[in-house]
Amino acid sequence: MSTLREDAQSLYEQLAPHLPDDCADEYDVDALETLFDSYVNTYRVPRNQAFGSVRGRVLKEAGIDTDAFWAAQRDGERGTTDDPLPLAECTTDNEWVTIRAKVVELWEPKHESIHQVGLIGDESGRLKFTAWAKSDPPDIKEDTTYTFKDVVVEEYEGSYSVKINSRSEIIEHAHDSEEAVTDVGTMTTTHDGFFVAIQGQSGLIKRCSASDCTRVVTGGECSEHGAVDGEFDLRIKAVIDDGRTAQDCLFTRGVTEEVTGIDLEEAKKMAADTLDFTVVSDRFTDLLIGRRFTVESPLLGRYLLVEEVEETPERAFSDGYQEAVVELLAEHRYDGPGLTAASIEDLPRSYDAHAGGLGGD
Repeated sequence: MSTLREDAQSLYEQLAPHLPDDCADEYDVDALETLFDSYVNTYRVPRNQAFGSVRGRVLKEAGIDTDAFWAAQRDGERGTTDDPLPLAECTTDNEWVTIRAKVVELWEPKHESIHQVGLIGDESGRLKFTAWAKSDPPDIKEDTTYTFKDVVVEEYEGSYSVKINSRSEIIEHAHDSEEAVTDVGTMTTTHDGFFVAIQGQSGLIKRCSASDCTRVVTGGECSEHGAVDGEFDLRIKAVIDDGRTAQDCLFTRGVTEEVTGIDLEEAKKMAADTLDFTVVSDRFTDLLIGRRFTVESPLLGRYLLVEEVEETPERAFSDGYQEAVVELLAEHRYDGPGLTAASIEDLPRSYDAHAGGLGGD
């Protein structure tokens, strides 16, 4: 394994041609080595993630044109693959690739800097894509196959996505063409972040009791079968945020019972005692908001259907963690009890505000 000094030297060679004159000394090899040491030994960032974290920080702080920077890396080191790469093989961070995929779903952009965002898929699996507004890309349509040339793979804590940039070329294919993707596979993904919101229709719910129907009953009625008695179930529709992506996650009954310690019978008793279903979702909020979990699941539309979940082990983090979590919760309009910068001292210390993603690059 390379030393921190060697990592710093390698990064400096990438950055040097792009550093503005007024900050060249600020990011020399010695300064970069100090940053690496801080991330790895103080913030406990894994070595395989520290390089990207330090590089991203310098790119941002120095005001380097990222499109030009990555174009230079591509021209100098990699080159784009000539043949489309299966999405399941897009597992090298910052690799420039050509892919051919169908647009499975478009999502509403959450920021004006994003032109389009959504889910694409081929026979091997699915990936999130983002097209940045500053790159002025053409619009793409759902249920249509495209070849995407010169897109960049991005990895963050085990999850991969592709970015459409100003150098990307997008070629549309007719539905009846040989290039058209007809079958879209599924792909398991991992997301690590904080519980920042529990959405409506979480907690104790009723599902339609008609055969082969699992729709949620609202006001005593199923949208398909009308008035029904319904059968009790537990679930959580959560938002888990890693500081970069607010991911919608769906926890089914078994996983809900695992993370809350409350089973279906106990939830029914809680609701019966208070004559109020919402007491269960309120209890889930008290138990989960502010805690950090890693979830593994297939991506189904906008939701991760959580199959495996694990609370992230404690690890060291820097000053500012408490305030960062409070700020992130505020972004999601959480106004529940007890979560102030002071009270977060009692939460598992499992995230670094600067190195792990909250407030990071």
